[in-house]
Amino acid sequence: MQPLENDREQYIICGRNSVSEALRSGREIDRLLVAHGVSGGSAAPIIAKCKAKGILIKEVSPVKLDELCGGANHQGVAVLFAAQNYSTVEDMLQDAKQKGQPPFIVICDEIEDPHNLGAIIRTAEACGVHGIIIPKRRSASLNATVAKSASGALEYMKVARVTNIASVIDQLKEKGVWVFGADMNGQDYTKTDFSVPCALVIGNEGRGIGTLVAKKCDGIIRLPMYGKINSLNASVAAGVLMYEVVRKRERI
Repeated sequence: MQPLENDREQYIICGRNSVSEALRSGREIDRLLVAHGVSGGSAAPIIAKCKAKGILIKEVSPVKLDELCGGANHQGVAVLFAAQNYSTVEDMLQDAKQKGQPPFIVICDEIEDPHNLGAIIRTAEACGVHGIIIPKRRSASLNATVAKSASGALEYMKVARVTNIASVIDQLKEKGVWVFGADMNGQDYTKTDFSVPCALVIGNEGRGIGTLVAKKCDGIIRLPMYGKINSLNASVAAGVLMYEVVRKRERI
């Protein structure tokens, strides 16, 4: 197993036998890479098992797979491992309950830059956030770049990867968690009561939070902008909002 030398570096295992053993071991697998045209023979059970486990499957060119595997004999398949095991949303809520604190969760709606996700995780850990939720698709995963950017915080932060962010918001609201989305069309963030059980939704670096996700939120909040630009880096905005939650809760 070796780390990939690129911007989304992760640990990779190549070859059908090695991949089969990795699946059998129960380790947290981020995704299966399959070379174009490889789907039958001994690769078929591997693909089927990944589908059954809900593991993302991505087709790549044989040349790309050669590059990622560093010339190893991959036989058309490889798996990428997460830098840390994923948790569940229930784990986060239970952690808050055990600590006697109102839940404080951060939802990253399609944050694609692993450096941003890592920075959010680092600040979240410092702010006492109980967990971070990310989507399975169109999002940075817990790769080595995220772990490095989090500067050790990933070891202490629960991260759940879910299929549908909007559905999870519904589940959180049923549990009494208020959900606030960050968007320029919202109310001033300082006027929001964050002493309640709450979740902050931070949107994609370019598109912001999705339309459906925004509709699911209990409120939309904004950071006032006084300069020429109209938005902040996602991790910076997340940091400001997280510390506002801390500030409001310290007054309780």
